[in-house]
Amino acid sequence: MFSPRRRQLLQFAAATPLAAAFASVPRPARAAFPKPELPLKVGYVYVSPIGDAGWTYQHDLGRKAVEASFGDKVMIKVIESVSEGADAERVIREFASSGYGLVFATSFGYMNPLLRVAKQFPKGIFEHATGYRQAPNVGIYAARYYEARYLTGILAGRMSKSGVAGYVAAFPIPEVVMGINAFMLGMKSVNPQAQVKVIWVNAWFDPGKEREAAATLVAQGADVLTQHTDSTAVVQTAEDKGAYAIGYHSDMSKYGPKAHLSAATHHWEGYYRRVVQQVLDGSWAPDNVWGGIKDGMVGLAPLHPAVPAEVGALVATKKQDIIDGRLLPFQGPLFDQAGRQVIGAGAKLTDDELLKMNYYVEGVVGQMPK
Repeated sequence: MFSPRRRQLLQFAAATPLAAAFASVPRPARAAFPKPELPLKVGYVYVSPIGDAGWTYQHDLGRKAVEASFGDKVMIKVIESVSEGADAERVIREFASSGYGLVFATSFGYMNPLLRVAKQFPKGIFEHATGYRQAPNVGIYAARYYEARYLTGILAGRMSKSGVAGYVAAFPIPEVVMGINAFMLGMKSVNPQAQVKVIWVNAWFDPGKEREAAATLVAQGADVLTQHTDSTAVVQTAEDKGAYAIGYHSDMSKYGPKAHLSAATHHWEGYYRRVVQQVLDGSWAPDNVWGGIKDGMVGLAPLHPAVPAEVGALVATKKQDIIDGRLLPFQGPLFDQAGRQVIGAGAKLTDDELLKMNYYVEGVVGQMPK
């Protein structure tokens, strides 16, 4: 069950578009904020421990890239394992009141706390990952994770012997549902009979719940596991159970040397360097960024040696097709789980439609949480 606040967020997200692709979003002609005094104080707020793999780890690689690029022009502070809600608001407010001119808040549930603080500190600059609400001093950014998900679905479809994959999911917001559906469509493109079974753990980072869900999915016949959660527990469980795994956020192969086929990876280094440079130049203005494989914001980890060469070649070809615009993971004909046509042949889902996605496509087993 979701708290009233979480339920309200999910309902709002399902009804509210995030943005068009960042390449088409015009930047304001005039700078919204003056150049800051040096060093620019930059704060990062993380929802889970940094560790050495996963969502927060990838954001921290971006933070390290900023340090390496700007040196003594920036002063950076990180606070990790910050829960969504009141704790996040306290941390973000502490940053703002301590003179941090730029704050990156890197979890969906930080959105409303950040907006409240941003309103109280209009001279501060705030960036929110995966959100959909902006303000004069709040920009938002995300990646088209579903593009890499589709490719890993192809990989799973060709490597699975049972035709059943297991998916450990966090919260049923459109971003996560998009990933499940893209993965399913990738599998279906190479195995029309493929199925994806989903277990929701209602947490971004909970290794115990993730491990239990992964084991249950293997018991239900899944021989390939993937996740939209932050820890490496799913990959480790696959290794223990003799199943394949496809990691998420980062390359998790060292946690499953036999299991790990690849991973859908996120890359924030370029974005964080660009935003910091804009703030330093006095050219920053609130933007709405949604970048994909072509933009270097998502990718694939190296393929396991067990993946046949022809499968690797197919994945590489489809990746290039996505980059060149010849392949859109959500293109028609597209049917939902009940067999109802969502779009016809030759049509494609718009960004607004993607960002309201609240249904499973054909092949996904189970019901969407209420």
